[in-house]
Amino acid sequence: MRIVVIGGSGHIGSFLVPRLVRAGHEVVNLSRGQRSSYVDDPAWQEVRQVSADRAAEDAAGTFPDRVAALAPDAVVDLISFTPESEKALVERLRGVTGQLLHCGSIWRHGPSQKVPIHEDGGTPPLGEYGIGKDAIARMLKQETAAGGLPTTSLHPGHISGPGWHPIGPLGNLDPSVWWRLSAGEPLEVPGLGTEFLHHVHADDVAQAFERALARPQAAAGEDFSIAAPSALNVRGYAQLAASWFGQAAALRPVTWDEFRRSTSAEAYQCSWDHLYRNQYVSIDKARRLLGYAPRYEPEDAILEAVRWLVDHGRLEVATPLL
Repeated sequence: MRIVVIGGSGHIGSFLVPRLVRAGHEVVNLSRGQRSSYVDDPAWQEVRQVSADRAAEDAAGTFPDRVAALAPDAVVDLISFTPESEKALVERLRGVTGQLLHCGSIWRHGPSQKVPIHEDGGTPPLGEYGIGKDAIARMLKQETAAGGLPTTSLHPGHISGPGWHPIGPLGNLDPSVWWRLSAGEPLEVPGLGTEFLHHVHADDVAQAFERALARPQAAAGEDFSIAAPSALNVRGYAQLAASWFGQAAALRPVTWDEFRRSTSAEAYQCSWDHLYRNQYVSIDKARRLLGYAPRYEPEDAILEAVRWLVDHGRLEVATPLL
């Protein structure tokens, strides 16, 4: 079938698009066209590339028509962040395509109260991003329940893979964290150090989307959390990461106020956003209905990302990876 992937050159699409091509689908990648995918794959030679600036076309009201004009049998939307944008797309595709898959986020849930968090058991979301993703998921579920367009929303954890920085042991993207761990230097840890981070490899997310496309009846009207089979807490993550460099993590607990004074405002906010949520989600529903079978434990996905960064001179460390 013809599948239009919106934003197919990003983290998930870099793995999803080649998967779909190898499965025999005709694939159209609709993106801004400003860069290539994160991972090279000969399958990209068979992909039709269509350039579009979604933000600009959403503002002009023309983006849904552009997607519909491609006559898709299914649409995978990897870059929708507002309910207004997704609703306009749904209304235009109703009766035009057979399936719409949306990429959400586990941040559609707020801070954990009971883990693992199930799709219908989280607390209300926080912040514009999480609130928007939750609103989109609810709108899509209502659309399908009312007999409209068959839709599915998939909600990944912290996506990791080759080509970009993973969320680090402190819940941020500060590269100096990796230097200190690789050097065996003390690392200041805010909070308790028991907060969860739930990573997932980008190819496992791609697998979930591929399986949802292959099982439209099971996926229709559903939402799924997509993550690794287990989650890491801050202390465990730091100890594992240090061991990759032959070191033992020297962790120094500090208060959040102390942490604020010792790091950048950006890193502080990123850490707070991740660790305050303290999320560990269940993937049982995706396993049961989609046959989702993640290949990567969280530490394996993160190590692959870190190794790529070190090998490509994108991350400075004190000692080599073992």
